[in-house]
Amino acid sequence: MSLRVERHNQNALALAEWLAQHPKVEKVNYTGLNSSPYHELAKKYLTNGFGSVFTFEIKGGYDEAIKFVNSLKLSSHLANVGDAKTLVIHSASTTHEQLSEAEQLAAGVLKNAIRVSVGIEHIDDIKADFDQALNA
Repeated sequence: MSLRVERHNQNALALAEWLAQHPKVEKVNYTGLNSSPYHELAKKYLTNGFGSVFTFEIKGGYDEAIKFVNSLKLSSHLANVGDAKTLVIHSASTTHEQLSEAEQLAAGVLKNAIRVSVGIEHIDDIKADFDQALNA
């Protein structure tokens, strides 16, 4: 289990750093990034990595977020976390769809945000999948 979690953490950090540089990504919310307002606290308390779950915001809004999720080939569109396989969810159109726009905002659900639970696949395969979906 410890090797698996280590791979989850490595992949999540690498993917978050890569997404932060992608021209079609507006923002990445991950404590492992130096740009995170919680990075110093995360370094203090998360001594074995920053975890494998984070969110990112796609430029272009709601429609682009849905198009991204529907274009993925390797990653699965599921609400679960912690799987060996990379999972994504667009909460605004799935788990929080029944809420009004105001209620979604109050819950921190953004129209262009994707939650990722990074798996243990090879990082190059994950990046390639995300890149082709962002450029679809």
